[in-house]
Amino acid sequence: MNIHLHATVAAFAIASLLQARAAEAPATLNPHYTGQFVGEASPPAEPLSLWYRRPAAQWVEALAIGNGRLGAMVFGGIERERLQLNEDTLWAAGPYDPSNTNALAALPEARRLVFAGRYREAEKFIQANMMARPLREMPYQPVGDLVLDLPETRQVENYRRDLNLDTAVATTRYTADGVTFTREVFASPVDQVIVMRLTADRPGKVSFGCTFRSPQSNTVSVADHTLWLRGVNPPQHGTPGALKFVAAARVVLEGGRLAEAPGSLSVTGADSATLLIAAATSYRNYHHVSGNPEKAVLRRLRAARKKPFARLLAAHVAEHQRLFRRVQLDLGTSDAARLPTDERIKNFDSGNDPQLAALYFQFGRYLLISCSRPGGQPANLQGLWNESMSPPWESKYTININTEMNYWPAEACNLGECHQPLFAMIDDLTHTGARMAKVQYGARGWVAHHNTDLWRATGPVDGAVHGFWPTGGAWLCLDLWEHYRFTGDRRFLAKSYPAMKGAAQFFLDTLVEEPRHGWLVTCPSMSPENKHPFGTSICAGPTMDMQILRDLFANTIQAAEVLGVDKGFRAQLAAARARLAPNQVGEAGQLQEWLEDWDMQAPERHHRHVSHLYGFYPGNDITLRGTPELAAAVRKSLEIRGDNATGWGLAWRLNLWARLQDGDHAYAILRSLLSPGRTYPNLFDAHPPFQIDGNFGGTAGIAEMLLQSHAGQLELLPALPQAWPTGSVKGLRARGGFEVDLAWHEGKLTSANIRSLAGEPCALRYGNTTRPVKLPAGRAFQWDGH
Repeated sequence: MNIHLHATVAAFAIASLLQARAAEAPATLNPHYTGQFVGEASPPAEPLSLWYRRPAAQWVEALAIGNGRLGAMVFGGIERERLQLNEDTLWAAGPYDPSNTNALAALPEARRLVFAGRYREAEKFIQANMMARPLREMPYQPVGDLVLDLPETRQVENYRRDLNLDTAVATTRYTADGVTFTREVFASPVDQVIVMRLTADRPGKVSFGCTFRSPQSNTVSVADHTLWLRGVNPPQHGTPGALKFVAAARVVLEGGRLAEAPGSLSVTGADSATLLIAAATSYRNYHHVSGNPEKAVLRRLRAARKKPFARLLAAHVAEHQRLFRRVQLDLGTSDAARLPTDERIKNFDSGNDPQLAALYFQFGRYLLISCSRPGGQPANLQGLWNESMSPPWESKYTININTEMNYWPAEACNLGECHQPLFAMIDDLTHTGARMAKVQYGARGWVAHHNTDLWRATGPVDGAVHGFWPTGGAWLCLDLWEHYRFTGDRRFLAKSYPAMKGAAQFFLDTLVEEPRHGWLVTCPSMSPENKHPFGTSICAGPTMDMQILRDLFANTIQAAEVLGVDKGFRAQLAAARARLAPNQVGEAGQLQEWLEDWDMQAPERHHRHVSHLYGFYPGNDITLRGTPELAAAVRKSLEIRGDNATGWGLAWRLNLWARLQDGDHAYAILRSLLSPGRTYPNLFDAHPPFQIDGNFGGTAGIAEMLLQSHAGQLELLPALPQAWPTGSVKGLRARGGFEVDLAWHEGKLTSANIRSLAGEPCALRYGNTTRPVKLPAGRAFQWDGH
């Protein structure tokens, strides 16, 4: 009786504390610990770990976990733990159609103004008559926070928090008052719950209170040992909110007492406690929002409740490692590897820490596994993780570089399954984009401009100077073709071909003759997101558009040939492709960004975008040996543009220098990317602010330094820097259906193991030595480069 009374009193005391804090600003949810830290914890045993000797004081210090659909940022607090929660379908507003019915009638005048060289007038005209309605898309938003209040302590010993990339478990451990406390958190892709386990090395020492907090319109309640958060998403830009969402945290104890109070739960005197956290929304697809999130959450909680913690953990780890362990990378190590991750980032540019580059590479793979799994949404500008109701750039899908960059490592880094959410989104866009093509251009096929969102909007947004660019959907089609090139999967190609064909049809209907040369060009368009010397970005036939369309038309022709379809359509594409405006070299020896040689007069010569270099990477319009003069112009453009850029801008430069096979310059870019100005303490990319594409681009760039396969050969160690004299990599993938292991010593290849997955022939290249290889599927070939 007394035990129950004490538990009840404690519960109401904790509840009162939580309610008093309910009005706190979000920044105070994780206040600095004001007590004393004693001792220095040792590094984790797993070298592929991010680790720290202090709790996270801000969001970009917290550690990211995710199961592809449900994510959390773990702060590792001492007196207060915060799990900031996201569910990948919780966005603002609801289904909407942004097409502008005035745009089609305005199109001829916009083209006339552009071809007359009246670019500023064209921009104003397009802004007034042709932009999407509404002018902005919808933001990705957080579920809220699960907050745990823990007993106060004046001193902690040997504090350490870490994220083990190999197990995808975030752990916080410290000693207080002679008791060692441990918290383990993971997001299970198997059971579709986040699991948090609190333990102590002495019985009866686990006590805490917990509640939900959310910036959304919400209510918090308690029933059956479970904390419930129910809410609705907000309207945005005149579109009503249409989603319901539910999150729940079920507490399972070993020993101790669990007490309920309005809006909170409290645990006293437990040996251990396990929290099972689930969340869902009513979203079913971009035009269907009648799902039952409460039913989904209950189903997942009930299923997970039947399993002991050890079983939940084992299933989670096994599924994560099924993907993560496909690739291993060893670039060497040094004493720096024993330092906390934030200190290593501070020292990377001036020190010797090759293992940090390997950690960064694997962290990018970890993030893609965590935020992009089949059945979920694709990785957005922040992947899966966002704490703001109004995140930068709405944290949406920016498809003039950022979304595509998110998936650059998917195939080469042996995570082809993680590409599937993007393929599903492309399929959605073929439907919404078909209406956009018809209404705004009077064209067949489909079109998407520079942004989209959960609702698969495809219109030009954010203003004409940034958004009137019709080539986003065409670029996305490269991902479809690349997946086929890496896998040889004809069934996938047959499924994807209609999207490629529809994108090509749109441009067959909308390309127009440029009056000076008679070239076929896009008009109006822009070179994202750079202004030319006439004070705007609006123009005709920017180089990037022409490169993307040469790729799209060539890839669609090849796909139709493989499938044995559309012979007449292939001929139309070939004829149009031959008339596209060509790549041109300007007076400074650079690859021109526009039809005219404006580069040296452009107001932002060092612009973060290098849009006109798409044709060299990730495209295949220009190659080092196939078009050497144009490749030299790419190099000159990079030299003029300079190495200083935003996080993702550096990542693009890294891949370009790697493809130029200048390993030392690529490594210099990587050093900048891994500096404190471009990488946050938790290894998130700093645009700034946080954008995840820099992480993914950085991972792809490291892979590109070690293996290339875009030009018809498997090139081994094409851009190996002096900084990595000895090392090995296992499990990289190459076009043609190959898996590759490499080892090198003192800068020289010592062994290569090439496994054929599709039975296709290939040519191996190392330095100036080439060797043709024909392997049956399932067979391997060993080579030392001689």
